[in-house]
Amino acid sequence: MTRRFIDCREFPSDTHCSVAISADSEEELLQAAVDHAVSVHHHDDSPELRQQLRRMFKNGMPPEYVPAGGQAAGSATGAPLTH
Repeated sequence: MTRRFIDCREFPSDTHCSVAISADSEEELLQAAVDHAVSVHHHDDSPELRQQLRRMFKNGMPPEYVPAGGQAAGSATGAPLTH
């Protein structure tokens, strides 16, 4: 089983969120990421949000540091998930 992660530091944010979440299962990671997106970034829990978050998952562990400015990433539709 490959560990998966999502890292807020890679996405534009007015709050400069530094949270990185990792888990052994994609379902566990998805629930933690949704909880974070809803409670901290005030997104609505929706099928679209869940789909967008899943596309942002990466294999492994988050790096200790992210390059300055992060890496703005968008969804497949071109609409970026911003905080």
